[in-house]
Amino acid sequence: MPIDASSMTRWRQRLGDAGAEQMLRATIEAGMAMRVIRPAELKRINVDTTVQTKAIRFPTDARLYQRMRERLVKVARAEGLTIKQSYKHVGRRLLMQSSRYAHARQMKRARACTRKLKTQLGRIVREIEGQVETPSNKLAKLLQTAHRIHAQQRHDKNKIYSVHEPEVECIAKGKAGKQYEFGNKVSVAVSSRGGWFVGAKSFTGNPYDGHTLAEQMKQVENLIGVQVSEMHVDMGYRGHGYDGPVTVHVDKRRRGRTARALWRWMKRRAAVEPSIGHLKSEHRLERNRLKGVEGNAINAVLSAAAMNFHKLLGAFWRIFLLRLLNIWGGFQTVTASEALQKRFQPV
Repeated sequence: MPIDASSMTRWRQRLGDAGAEQMLRATIEAGMAMRVIRPAELKRINVDTTVQTKAIRFPTDARLYQRMRERLVKVARAEGLTIKQSYKHVGRRLLMQSSRYAHARQMKRARACTRKLKTQLGRIVREIEGQVETPSNKLAKLLQTAHRIHAQQRHDKNKIYSVHEPEVECIAKGKAGKQYEFGNKVSVAVSSRGGWFVGAKSFTGNPYDGHTLAEQMKQVENLIGVQVSEMHVDMGYRGHGYDGPVTVHVDKRRRGRTARALWRWMKRRAAVEPSIGHLKSEHRLERNRLKGVEGNAINAVLSAAAMNFHKLLGAFWRIFLLRLLNIWGGFQTVTASEALQKRFQPV
């Protein structure tokens, strides 16, 4: 490996959210310096939200109980506590049985295995709390997470879906293939022409799309100034409450009395969807492996910067090849003219 993996982790921590935004601004300025991004392209932008999925396993009650018990036993023993029975082998067998029973549609037996795993987690929590009056910060956080996992029910709000990433939210998008996604919401701003990313903002929790518009436009103004004059959004932004200098055009089902020129730009709003698809499939927005809320924010902005950088590289090679062909064509033209002069030169 060229560098150690921890070097990139420390670099991202020093960089932070503000440093990642500086990198995104640098890609936009480079595009304008190369004359690949025209100032007219930044006057109209498309804004949309998506889910930045976290790199976690699909959360089931049995798996959460088992994983929480393993983490508690490991940290407690590292701090010198005595765990009489860790349920290491019993818990693993119960988790496998629960998955197999659920696959075979024997739900009564699967629920019995899940109840046993929950009982084992409760015993470990009580044993640790009985030995330590003032636990360390790491152990205290794990105990708090264990209490929430042990007490949460199916229809509760603010549930925990991952032991190592307790801030992950379950976001329902209503898609046929993927009804629920586990991660956080990200708002992106893309130029209507050219598909250049001028903003990417991460949000904690699951806010309404319209309530993210003001924060997104504040980031866009910090990156490119006040060049934006019009903004196009989908119907999920109705009642957004944004009060700023930019005109917001909310999409609608039918054109009605909309002017033809404006309707053309409203149809261009759908161009933001393939841009989000490229972010997820090519630039690591689909499986976010960075830890915590700060990791969510940094990963979203760096994904947008990587997309712009990829487009800049493509533009650079096009310009380079075009100039190379021009030079080669001029050389060929000169050579042909010299050949004609030599051919028709009188003897």
